Formats: sequence, C-alpha cells, structure tokens
Amino acid sequence: MTVGFFTLGCKVNQVDSQTLAQWLVNAGYTRAEPEIADVVVINSCTVTAESERKTRQRLRHFRVLNRNCILVITGCAVQVGDDTALRYPEADLILGQQDARDLLHYIDKFLLNRQQIISISARQRDEAIDTLSYESDIRTRATIKIEDGCDSFCSYCIIPHARGPVRSKPLADLRKEIKTLADQGFREVVLAGINLGAYGSDLGYHLSDAVLTTAEAVEGTPLQRIRLGSLEPDCMTDSLLETLSCVKSLCPHFHLSLQSGCDHTLKRMNRQYSTKEYFSIVNRLRTHFPDAAITTDIMVGFPGESDEEFSQSLAFAEQIGFANMHVFPFSPRQGTPAASFAGQITKTEKKKRATQMLLLAQTMRHNFLNSQIGKTLEVLLEEPFSGGGMQGYSANYTPIIISDANPQQQNQLVLAQITVVNENHCIGLLTH
Repeated sequence: MTVGFFTLGCKVNQVDSQTLAQWLVNAGYTRAEPEIADVVVINSCTVTAESERKTRQRLRHFRVLNRNCILVITGCAVQVGDDTALRYPEADLILGQQDARDLLHYIDKFLLNRQQIISISARQRDEAIDTLSYESDIRTRATIKIEDGCDSFCSYCIIPHARGPVRSKPLADLRKEIKTLADQGFREVVLAGINLGAYGSDLGYHLSDAVLTTAEAVEGTPLQRIRLGSLEPDCMTDSLLETLSCVKSLCPHFHLSLQSGCDHTLKRMNRQYSTKEYFSIVNRLRTHFPDAAITTDIMVGFPGESDEEFSQSLAFAEQIGFANMHVFPFSPRQGTPAASFAGQITKTEKKKRATQMLLLAQTMRHNFLNSQIGKTLEVLLEEPFSGGGMQGYSANYTPIIISDANPQQQNQLVLAQITVVNENHCIGLLTH
C-alpha cells in the first residue's frame, strides 16, 4: 500500500510526520503523493482559526480528489474539543498524537468494516520522544525534536491543551541520534521543541546541556552546524547565553518570540517578561553574536489592545530591528481565557493592524538583507536555483543565491561574498 502526508503547522509537526512516515515505510508502505495514495494522513494544526480552517479544507479536498483512500487525521487539532467527529466527518480515522503510533493497527481495524474510528488519548508527562531515522538522498539539514509540550499557559494559547506537559529527550538518546545523522552525512541539525527553552525541566537538565551534548557529538564529523528552533525570552538567562556563546558550531540565528511590544498587552497575554527585559536579552545576544539574526512572532489585535498599545508594539518592534517577523492577528481559541476577554477587536481592525505591522516587517527584512552586502559568509548549498547557480543559507539564516556555484557542490559549505539583494535573497559569488 502507499501512504501520503499533508502536514500543517510547526517544525515539530513536520518531525512527527517524518517519524510516522518512516514507521510505515519500515512496515512495507511506499511513499506517494496524497492525491493518489491508498492512505492519506493529515497532520493538523490548531494554533489559529485559520489553521483549523485549512485542516478541514484539506480533508474535504482529499475526500473528493481521492475518494477511495483511507483518510486519517491526527495532530494538535484532534486533541482539543469534544466535537471531533462533527468537525471531521470526512475522516475515516481520527487519532490523537499518541494513538497515531498505532496507525497500522487502526488501518487493519478499519478495513474490517470501514466504520469511522476515533481514538484520542490525553498527553502524559511520561511519554517518550521518538527517535527519527531520516531516509533522504539530500543530507543537508535535519530537525530533531528534543522537547514536546508546554506548561506556560499563555492566555491566548491552546497548545498546552493539545500537546500536554513538557517532556524532554534524554541526553543519551540525543547523543545517539546526532551520531546517526552525522554518519549519514548531514551538515546541519536543528534542535526543535514546542517550548524548546523548557528542555530538561522534567529530567533535571537545561537547554544548555542539550546544546553542549550536540556540540560534543558533532565534533570532527560532517555535521558542522547546530541551529536552535523558536525560543521564549524567559529561558534566555545569562548562564544560557554564556554557554551558547562558547559553542562555535552554533548558528547565530535566534527566533525569540515577542508576541507584543506593549507591557500592558504582555501582562494580559500572561507572558513572563517585559519589553525592557526583552530589549536587554536582544542586546546581550548581539554582544555575544555580532552577526546574529533576531527573528520573532508578533500578534496584533489582542483583546483590549488600544490604538496606543498597538502603536507601542509597532514602535518597539522597529526599535529592535528584527531580521524577520511572523505577523498574525489574534485568533480566539475555545478553551483559553483570552477567547472570553472583554474588548475583542474587530476583524477589520485586526487586518488593518496586521497590514501596518507587515509593512514594518518588510522594511526591516530589506534592511537586514542589505546589511549583509559586502560580507563574506559561509553558505550551506541546498539546491539548484531556477535562474542558475545554487541556493542555500548562511549561519545566520540569510537566504543566499550563489550564481557561480554548481549542482556538484550541493550539501557543501562554501564561502561567498554578498554583492547585491534581489527581493528576498542575497546574491553572492564564491570566494576562491
């Protein structure tokens, strides 16, 4: 039988899909596009109403396009709410994130009578985090999930309910996985998690332990870069920053979630830092990593956000000077406190504010890319560029097209001097 995947949401979801796909391949399945596969798995996201809408849209799309497939939905969206069967009537199998580990069993069970099956287990503190065996011809960048779950309960966020409590991968398992990736020839590894900065809080570790373990494991191997996934400001202690600054293989790119640049809004969000603290963290990062790219997430239209508070948020983001910003409007999620807060902002106003914030994001992005002109950067070449040459990323995650590189250099680290910016890329030439 063949299996196809459609994954929505974050890097952790991508890793979960890869893990599940590898289990099925090991059991004899063949990968195929979901439009033609015998089994279609949709790994859902529920972080916003838009992600829920896309999940339902994909379900309807594959039900019509691939009428006879076994249609499976798993992921965060099925973990929340009591009306799962009503929300996803097109699905044959509705499986919680842990239940999907037994997908082969549920497929066999479904084939007996072709009746919809729903199995959704609550997430538990003692769940193990699986080790992923990558099967790919391109050994460039691998993502390892080292943490899952969140205990923070920001007032707007449904993810702690969907993902459960913090769980961490033991250092011994991390070390083995890194060695496997190095042996397979990967060049870069991304350490990812739902709340990555909380890594080890359940096992007596810290994120610095994971980074140091990874750095030790990659030493002397083809795997030369370590990259961190999204981080929360409250984890960025002086001790962690000092440790990170000593790891030569760590990429100077930090996605530091902001959410709002207004202290009053941050308090209503139940975020555990102030703008003053955030500003201090960014300054310390830039001191330790002069070439760092600081990127972020920022929300507009949170309940009660006045015009003045939005203006403060806009001005603070501009003051930081982010390399990139992911901007999104507040989306009420049933089961979170903010969904019933007073002062809900209209869709029209949220769209207006998002447009303003996106214009600032585009300006800052342009400024950051232009700041790279004249620099000589190490680039990991990933794939051919349609207009000629090769494209890849620098250590600070600048997308770079090297016009005089060739496909034989794929998955190699090369030095390039940046000469110009073209839309969303820097363009450079190899240095010889």
